[in-house]
Amino acid sequence: MKVGVSGASGRMGSLAAATIDEQEDLHLIALYDAHTVGNIAGLSINQDPGTLDGCDVIVEFSRPDVVMDNLARWRSLGANVVVGTSGFDAQRLGALDELWGNGPGNCLVVPNFSIGAVLMMKLAEIAARHFPVVEIIEMHHDEKADAPSGTAIATARVVASVAGEPVRAVDSEELYDGALGADVESVRIHSVRMPGIVAHQDVIFGGPGETLTISHNTTDRSSFMPGLLLAVRSVGAQKETLAVGLDRLLRI
Repeated sequence: MKVGVSGASGRMGSLAAATIDEQEDLHLIALYDAHTVGNIAGLSINQDPGTLDGCDVIVEFSRPDVVMDNLARWRSLGANVVVGTSGFDAQRLGALDELWGNGPGNCLVVPNFSIGAVLMMKLAEIAARHFPVVEIIEMHHDEKADAPSGTAIATARVVASVAGEPVRAVDSEELYDGALGADVESVRIHSVRMPGIVAHQDVIFGGPGETLTISHNTTDRSSFMPGLLLAVRSVGAQKETLAVGLDRLLRI
């Protein structure tokens, strides 16, 4: 299987490229980044998007502000695409659904490649049926380009779909804008960005006389690679032309 990486100079893109190159059944043939040159696993990073023509699978890790333009290019190539870029809310997913339509090539959008994070979201889905109030605190490194994280958005979406609109026990007045967090799918999300953190998320549920906290902590980006490889190997065989999340691949 011939694989290319877009956004290859970033932290996740470069790690993905190096990991793919180590696999016997995957062949890393092209690297693309619009603004950076370099070399990974003996391959040069090319600034021409046409370098990814001929790939069976394209792994997309470009920044959120350019990813939709990139995906339109990859769609025209007919390749299967695994998207790791964050920030895919309902509006963006709708636009991507229209873009993909029917035809050759599938697209898999993955909010988080960590298998532990996927299990966290599944546990949150179960808990949302039993607790009336939920809020999310997510923390990432200071170079993350957007907030809230794609994982937090995906978690809020899952929780809201199960619980309906969560009831907020206290409707406090914000003395400063944003003090109570961002409202995403009726779920409040609080984002933290600072050095010393890779990724961490708490999903906090509240009910009469008790709280339940479901936490996931990423200490190293290597935790994302098993899920990434699973996505790359599976995207071509998925039934839908556009799918979201690893949960379907983990059979949970």
